[in-house]
Amino acid sequence: MQTILAFILVFGLIVFFHELGHFIFAKRSGILVREFAIGMGPKIFGMKKGETLYTIRLLPLGGYVRMAGEEFDQIELQPGYRVGLVLNDDEKVEKIYLNQNVQNPNVLFMEVERADLNKDLWIEGYDEEERLVRFDVARNAIIIENGEETVIAPFDRTFEAKSLWQRTLTIFAGPLFNFILAFVIFIFLGIFQGVPTNEPIISEVMDDSPAAEAGMKAGDYVKSINGHPIDKWEDLTNYVKENPGKELSMIVERGGQEAELTVVPEYVELENGEKVGQIGVIYQSPLEKNPIKAVVYGFQQTWEYTVLILQALVHLIAGHFSLDDLAGPVGIYQATGEVAKHGFFTLMYWTAALSINLGIMNLLPLPALDGGRLMFFSIEALRGKPVDRKKEGMVHFVGIVLLMILMIAVTWNDIQRLFFHQ
Repeated sequence: MQTILAFILVFGLIVFFHELGHFIFAKRSGILVREFAIGMGPKIFGMKKGETLYTIRLLPLGGYVRMAGEEFDQIELQPGYRVGLVLNDDEKVEKIYLNQNVQNPNVLFMEVERADLNKDLWIEGYDEEERLVRFDVARNAIIIENGEETVIAPFDRTFEAKSLWQRTLTIFAGPLFNFILAFVIFIFLGIFQGVPTNEPIISEVMDDSPAAEAGMKAGDYVKSINGHPIDKWEDLTNYVKENPGKELSMIVERGGQEAELTVVPEYVELENGEKVGQIGVIYQSPLEKNPIKAVVYGFQQTWEYTVLILQALVHLIAGHFSLDDLAGPVGIYQATGEVAKHGFFTLMYWTAALSINLGIMNLLPLPALDGGRLMFFSIEALRGKPVDRKKEGMVHFVGIVLLMILMIAVTWNDIQRLFFHQ
């Protein structure tokens, strides 16, 4: 149960912020947003507010913001359709009934001859007395089919009608909000858990280590090594690593007094064959609760995690990782359960890292991802005109198929690791 709740919290938060970015910038651009969805597949919860349907869907595989004018959002009334019309006080159509009998004296029935629900907003056809009639359609008119209501979208409220800059911001805002979420989480951690000070204070000395033989103790504050000032923990570790087998004179502060200790780092060979020095101490940075430093910490951590993920991505592209090193929803679910065992703050670090990872992955110039759409916008900017929508749609469709194949393969690996390699 703990794993399920942790996964719902982590997944829901990351996807919500990603889609919230798309949603806010779409609204600011005047785009009609039909649906704000968390999850994919069958709807398990839905609430209509204004012109937008807010849903939670069954499969935890992402989410989406469905905007007017995108693929599969074209509303057309074909010739021969029998429709029922309801007019407002200005004699404009405010409701259009499709495929249903409506028992209402205010409904005017017509057989559609022609209609434009996109730009000029009108509908023309033959009434029950076989007369050709024409009505203007209100900008907020509703089409009702089998009980489902859909607001029409005048062209100026569709995604494609917006400027290149507005479309670019709307798509880029999703990944951007993932980075913002990570930044906010790190600030939260800095305020309530504390910001690491990185002071060179020894937390623990290992038995039978060079540090123990030199007389070092937990709580020692290392002031200098061979006369070189030590300001932060990285200064200490770097100096020790670079001087294996050499005698080092350390000035440490203990109980308000300074003492000089002599330690000789032992040789340790790393996996890459490099030999470095170690003295056998464990470090746990003291934490400081300071709101200003928490903001700085938020920037630093977001940047450092971004660099780490980009480096891992470069290694993946270079072939230093295999498919077995990747994790899908099942693997993330399992890892989230393990992380949750270490407490709420650790889970928040994990959430921030996953949010940055999602932001970066979505910016890759691959079809069906936000980065793929931004790539087409870049081509449009260079050409001075958009790429043919059918061609772009086909590229994205192929991308979705390939991503689904990759997702299935990665998920299968996750399942095998989970059930057959315990």
